[in-house]
Amino acid sequence: MEKFDVTALGELLIDFIEHGKSDVGNSMFEASPGGAPCNVLAMLAKLGHKTSFIGKVGQDSFGTLLERVISDDGIDTEYLYHDREVHTTLALVHTLADGDRDFSFYRNPGADMMLREDEVPVGRIAASKIFHFGTLSMTHEGVRNATKKAVRAAKENGVLISFDPNLRPPLWDNLGIAKEQTLFGLEYCDILKISDNELQWLTGCMDYSDGVEWIRKRWQIPLILVSMGKDGSRAYDLEKMVEVPSVLKSGVVDTTGAGDTFLGGVLHYILENGHTGLTEEQLKEMLLFANAAAGLVTTRKGALRVMPEKEEILSLLK
Repeated sequence: MEKFDVTALGELLIDFIEHGKSDVGNSMFEASPGGAPCNVLAMLAKLGHKTSFIGKVGQDSFGTLLERVISDDGIDTEYLYHDREVHTTLALVHTLADGDRDFSFYRNPGADMMLREDEVPVGRIAASKIFHFGTLSMTHEGVRNATKKAVRAAKENGVLISFDPNLRPPLWDNLGIAKEQTLFGLEYCDILKISDNELQWLTGCMDYSDGVEWIRKRWQIPLILVSMGKDGSRAYDLEKMVEVPSVLKSGVVDTTGAGDTFLGGVLHYILENGHTGLTEEQLKEMLLFANAAAGLVTTRKGALRVMPEKEEILSLLK
C-alpha cells in the first residue's frame, strides 16, 4: 500500500481576499484557493513531504480550479470528491484596520459539508504517519460523523493525530456546539495547535500557561503549540515550555493562512525528529523555523499557492 507522510481531512474553498479598490472606489477581491487543512498540506508538500487530502468541492468551475491547484502543489487528490448538487464553499476575507481579518462564509450548504462517512478512506489514513483535522469539518452532522470516523481510524491504526480548532464563530449554530467538538479533538490528538484567543475562549484562562494546564488536567496531549500572532509562539511538552518571538519581514499584506503555514513547519520538524523527547533547543529550532515560514507567507496574498520554499525560510533565519 502506498505510504503518505500526512493526510488531512476538511474544507477546501475559495477565499475572496480584498485586493485594493476599483477606479470608482469599490472593493476588489481576488479568488484565492484556501482552506486550513490544504494550506497545511501545501506547506508540507513544499518541504518535500508526501501528502493527501480528503474532502469535497462542488462540480463547478471553482471545484475544478481547486483540484488542479492542489494537485499541482503535489497534494494527492484521489479522495477529493465533487458534489453534483452543492457548490464549492466560498469565504470573503475582509482586512480590518488593525490587520486582523473578518470572514463572511457562503456555505449554507457548501460542498465541503457534504462529505459522508462512507467516503472516508480508512486505508489511506492507516497508511499515513500523521492525520490532521480541524473543527470546520464538524459544524454539521453528516461531515461531523465522517470526521469522527477518520479520527477514530487514525487512533486505531496508531497514526499520529494533529488537531487545530481553527474556530470560525459564524459557521456554528452556537459556540456551545463548537466547544463540544473542540473537546472531541483534544481527546484524540497527539499534537494540538491552538491560537491564543482560541485558548482563552476554550478554557476561560487569560494566561496561556494556565489555559494549557486546564487542558492538561483533562488530556495528556504530548505536544501543545500556542500561536500568538506578532508575539510569536510557544511549545509545551509534558515537562517544559519554550517561547520564541515571531520572525517577521517588513511589508505584511495578509495574515490569511499564517497559522496553517506555522503548523506545516511544525509537522515537518516532527516528521524528521519525532513529537516527544525533544530538547529545549530542538523545540526552539522547531518554533523558529515555523515562525519564519509563517512570517514569509504574511507578505503575500493568500496562502495555499504562495507557500515559501525551504531555502527562503532558512535564508530569513540567517
